[in-house]
Amino acid sequence: MIRENQQLFNVLNVLFDIIVLIISTFFLSSSLFYRIVGVDFMFDFEVILMFLIILIPSYIFLYFMFSLYTPQRTNKSIFTEASTIAEVNIVEFLFMSAIVFFNVLSIPENFLVFFLVINIILASIERAIVRYFLRMMRSKGFNLKYILIVGAGEVGENLVDTIKENSYLGYQIIGFLDDNIEGSVHGIDIIGKIDDLNDILNSNIVDRVIISIAPRHYKALESLMSLCEKNGVRADIVPDYYRYLTSNPNIELLDNIPLISARYLPLDIFYNSLIKRIFDICFVVVVAVVLSPFLLIVALFVKFTSSGPIIYNQERVGADGKIFKIYKFRSMFSDNEYIDDKHWTKKNDPRITPVGKFIRKYSIDELPQFYNIFKGDMSLIGPRPERPYLVNKFKESVPKYMIKHHVRPGMTGWAQINGYRGNTSIVKRIEYDIYYVENWSIILDLKIFFKTIPTLINDKNAY
Repeated sequence: MIRENQQLFNVLNVLFDIIVLIISTFFLSSSLFYRIVGVDFMFDFEVILMFLIILIPSYIFLYFMFSLYTPQRTNKSIFTEASTIAEVNIVEFLFMSAIVFFNVLSIPENFLVFFLVINIILASIERAIVRYFLRMMRSKGFNLKYILIVGAGEVGENLVDTIKENSYLGYQIIGFLDDNIEGSVHGIDIIGKIDDLNDILNSNIVDRVIISIAPRHYKALESLMSLCEKNGVRADIVPDYYRYLTSNPNIELLDNIPLISARYLPLDIFYNSLIKRIFDICFVVVVAVVLSPFLLIVALFVKFTSSGPIIYNQERVGADGKIFKIYKFRSMFSDNEYIDDKHWTKKNDPRITPVGKFIRKYSIDELPQFYNIFKGDMSLIGPRPERPYLVNKFKESVPKYMIKHHVRPGMTGWAQINGYRGNTSIVKRIEYDIYYVENWSIILDLKIFFKTIPTLINDKNAY
């Protein structure tokens, strides 16, 4: 039923989202919330109604803008939409805050903060339940998509294996079309030649045709695509060069010519980078003010326990390969024969002062980088920046090393909380950095942030 009524399912999806918004609102303004949290948001019904009248259309509009009503069949995790839901709620929070600021709506701002948290949780759970329900239906033979693969070569074989390994997709392969192979491939029958495509489409239920032919057969693409369009069947192409693409390549148009970016970078999207930048600035301003007495004490200890400047600066490579000065509390003797700008610090390094040993162990020496974040050289979360000499060295010896420079470097990152800091495997560190660059989300940043504190306390690689 769902296969034939995708539009009905989309309408139900919108309805479920509206129900979650209403539940979140009424829960916050209920006596139950007051008893649990001790904060009174029990408004008049007119205030709640006005809030919902503004909230629901803007919220649903943002869901459409953030592509949350597009099919999610190919996403592995049932919680894959959680990060996007968080992004929507943050944008909605800023919008509703502006509404409150201009006195269009009379509600306290802390109500919006509670609403932000509760709605992210409930909406993420709602979407996960829907995805789980759909997967259960697919496992029982419902909501299936019937797939015909054109081309039974290496690419076609890999495609079959992938579909079989990922049963959550709900794809059922009806067969192959191939001119050079007979019998079956990986348990899937060859049901005809490529020229039989029109007859197969007319005599079978086919939802998608996946074309996986070799480049030498690309001249047949035009006729294959035309036949699919003539029969109203969606056609997809698996290019032979797919192995060079990441799991989520970006496609943009140069006039009418499509450009395929091999690597999808979430932070290339303006609103993603804007949200991250706003968070960085707000965090730095607030935390720097709160920690200012502590920063002063550290500065005094550095000054009076060894000669030299309080703040040490060093060249690092940032976003797009630009060189910038990174700032730290000086943790080494300023003038001795051990200074070496081409190697990492080692355990029991004789260059480190007694105070430096302590502040390096807990990364206190990194706190002046708040200034780098405020300037825009760095972000709070991101791949750690490296010195120019080491960057030039690693880009020749470590595959894909320079990909990390597509984003602003950070004070802490995905590699660091997974144990790859300092004098550790640079190859593994880059794997984690690339994962971060390609999979950035607000949720991932928050996860890294909250895991950084225990990591700092127990980090055996901090010296």
